[in-house]
Amino acid sequence: MPDAAFDRARYRRILRFAARQFASMWWYEFVLPHIGLRKVADASRDRRLHSLARRFRLLAVELGGLHIKLGQFLSSRLDVLPPEITRELEGLQDEVPAAPFDQIRALAEEELGLPMSRVYAWVDEEPVAAASLGQAYRARLTRDDAERAGYEDVIIKVQRPGIGTVVAVDLAALRRVARWLGRLSAVKNRVDMPALVEEFARSSLEEIDYLHEAGNCEHFRDTFAGDERVRVPEVVWERTSRRVLTLQNVAAIKITDLDALRAAGIHPGKVSQVFANVMLDQLFEHSFFHADPHPGNLFVTPTPGEGQGWKLTFVDFGMMGTVPPTLRAGLRSLVLAVVSRDGHGMVAAMREAGVLLPGADDAELERAVSKAFSRFGGMSLAELRSIDVRDLRDFGLEFGDVMVEMPFQMPEDYLLLIRAGSLTNGVCTALDPNFNVWDSVDPYAQRLLRGESAEWVKHFGNEALDGVGAIWRMPRRIDAALAKVEDGSLAVTMPQMEKLMNRAEHTARRLVSGMMFAAMLVAGAMVRGNWETLSNLLMLGSLVPFSHSLFGRRASQR
Repeated sequence: MPDAAFDRARYRRILRFAARQFASMWWYEFVLPHIGLRKVADASRDRRLHSLARRFRLLAVELGGLHIKLGQFLSSRLDVLPPEITRELEGLQDEVPAAPFDQIRALAEEELGLPMSRVYAWVDEEPVAAASLGQAYRARLTRDDAERAGYEDVIIKVQRPGIGTVVAVDLAALRRVARWLGRLSAVKNRVDMPALVEEFARSSLEEIDYLHEAGNCEHFRDTFAGDERVRVPEVVWERTSRRVLTLQNVAAIKITDLDALRAAGIHPGKVSQVFANVMLDQLFEHSFFHADPHPGNLFVTPTPGEGQGWKLTFVDFGMMGTVPPTLRAGLRSLVLAVVSRDGHGMVAAMREAGVLLPGADDAELERAVSKAFSRFGGMSLAELRSIDVRDLRDFGLEFGDVMVEMPFQMPEDYLLLIRAGSLTNGVCTALDPNFNVWDSVDPYAQRLLRGESAEWVKHFGNEALDGVGAIWRMPRRIDAALAKVEDGSLAVTMPQMEKLMNRAEHTARRLVSGMMFAAMLVAGAMVRGNWETLSNLLMLGSLVPFSHSLFGRRASQR
């Protein structure tokens, strides 16, 4: 079939699948309730959602291309999809039959401008990985390239032939489906489907641009330069293009291979702890994080005689996340709320971050979050496994509808962050069943709390200085105003103006004194553990502005 005809057939097949699902949705969700048969529709909803997810899964495996990625993307969207769908899709693996090596060779030679036999000394024609967007192969650099690089073993990632066109067709179909969904009020009120598709499109286009992945790898490598805990492969830029990526081969012990770790004298519990800390450093310190830290992308590399004797090795930098200032502020509020088990604070942070849409019921969500904190907060995975299943069932019955029906939609940065956190927790608990995420997060939360306090004192001090400046300038302003009153250039009809202005001046001075007292007292308390003498001076000195604030009241009333 000619390429153009194949593309049209693929496009139409996607739209036909979507149209059939819309027809079924319209019948069960709109027609039956309208004629008084809502109970009939409700009784079959779970079965229909399971069936829809299963049919989409089969379609994704058959079509390949972006649809496997789309299924994985949707499986993480617990914010906009019911669990009947996400559970069915979460096991969708990006493993498809490999394209013939002759096609891969032709594409690589076209990209690199040379025969592969001149670019690489050896290439294994059996792929180490075959995914929907690309395939990976073991290879060795030529002697000259190896001497320049300092290593010879590499991994070559090559796009699947024709994947650019397939991605374009799939995105065109998905955008049209999103416009259809955007016209349904039941969907539009809960989900911004066009925005959701554009998020997916942006991340997918970045993932098939290997120059983007190479840049991510270099950035990540620079971020952890000098960190003895982490190893990152080098990019062979001379053998890299948009469709071909050549990286140093850093494969070692798979992070979840417990037997191999123990055989190498590496304690899995220690690996769990270091891995959690490295991921949290990415989120809180560097604001740039690996968003796909599943076991296939993580190795433990023994380094006898160096530091702790091993390093965490990260690979595959196609999916990375950033923490911009707005997200950082929201993340700080969310972490502080979670660590302090503050349901009200968590809902407020979600509202501030723009996660909750206008129709969300804050009070009901706060009640559910607070109940979850009080019942399950702070438990390790081992403790959660020991919970009576009846407790979990009762909680689900009480609040399941609230969480599913709540109109919230997470920005892509939050989604990547949640994905990274979920995968990190999964790897850590596989290494150590007693791993407790709260133990790892708590030091970062305490650091955030100290940072919050320091920022508050700084803000308070700036406000106090501004107030002092305003008071310092006030007498001259009062004199100028009185001069205008005396020469008749300022019309005054209120009696006792001078007395009122004097009283205002005294009140303002007392206000500044009160602010200075509070600032000195708080600063003294904060430094008390480290600088006892300075703390005592600040706290004693605060009595001076306190006295003026307290006893200056009589002067302001005269």
